[in-house]
This record gives sequence, C-alpha cells and structure tokens, in this order.
Amino acid sequence: MQNSLIILKSTLSRLPSYYCLIEEYHAEGEEYVSATTIAESLSINPVQVRKDLASICSEPGRPKRGFKVETLLNDLKMYLGYNHYDEAVLVGVGALGHVLMQYGGFANYGLGIVAGFDKVVHEKKIGDKPILPIEKLTSFLRRTHIKIGIIAVPATEAQGVADLLVAGGIKAIWNFAPTTINLPDHILVKNENLAASLAALTAELLRRNGK
Repeated sequence: MQNSLIILKSTLSRLPSYYCLIEEYHAEGEEYVSATTIAESLSINPVQVRKDLASICSEPGRPKRGFKVETLLNDLKMYLGYNHYDEAVLVGVGALGHVLMQYGGFANYGLGIVAGFDKVVHEKKIGDKPILPIEKLTSFLRRTHIKIGIIAVPATEAQGVADLLVAGGIKAIWNFAPTTINLPDHILVKNENLAASLAALTAELLRRNGK
C-alpha cells in the first residue's frame, strides 16, 4: 500500500463507499472487479476511481480483469482502520443518541460505543451499555483511556460537552450537534449536520422539479 502518498480529503470521503461495494462483491464470491464496474455502480467517473484506488492499493489492477477483490478489500479495510477496534463514548442519550447506541453496524467498521452519558439518566442501560450521569464523564475517560467521543446533544450544549471530552483525554470527536465547536488543533473532528444535509437534499429536489 502506498502509505507515503498524501490522500486527499475528497478521496478519503469516497473510500467508505468503495469498501461497502467491494464487501458485497467479496460476499458474492467475485474474484476481480474493474474500476469501470465500480464507477458505474457508484455513479463516479471511472478515471477518478482508478486514481483513488491507485493511491491505496498494494497491487495494481490487471488489464481486462481489474483489481483483485480480496486484496482490494483488505487494503481498504487497513487504510480506513476497519481492521482494528476502537471504543467510544456517546454524550446525549436522546432520540438520536438512543439510535446510535443501539446500532450494531458500527462493529463492522471497528467502532464500539461502550457507554452513554446524559444530564438526566432515565434508564441504567441500553442493551448492555451503561448510561451514566455526565458528571462522571471526565473521570470515566481518564480511567478507560477511550479516545473517541460522540456528541448528540442540542447545539447549545455541544461546546460544553466537547470541553469535557477534551479534558478527559479524547483525541477525536464525531459531532452530531448542528453547530461548530471550537477545539484544540490536535483534536480530530467530523461534523454530521443532519439539518444541513436535509436542507441540501430538499433544495436539490426542488431544483430538479423546476420549482
């Protein structure tokens, strides 16, 4: 794998889609897949697919056959970090937090939410995962050395929660609150603004319908 290459953010954003598709081909017993086939399945330019895969693949594609599915799947899994397991905590066990804690699919991508935290604890567990008062968040993180925090609180509470996570030693934050949070430079953050995504989808739908 060409780890010495710098992977563009735009390329990185496409890699999970490649992984899901290649995983399907692998499950179906396919031995090879071409960049053109991948491109058609994902509605991406085939030249772009070849460039993306060339940046992470340990073996080049073969003429008339394409990329070896098993090798490509392993390379994607390694690059995306799906071949190891990370634990995370979630803050904000409301409707969205509940769904995230119950979702078992994260394990397929090397992530496990081990505990939830909230200002008001309405239940002791969701499945086998404890729900704890937010006052215990920082001490819990320092004791367990968990490095990923998920924020699912209202926008007005997000910065305070982020500060608690950083104080506990968190190194990466997945933010579902519809706001920007200020973080130290060494903290990784991925924002998931559901309202903005819905607005963009609605605007595009109206545009296509000529309204």
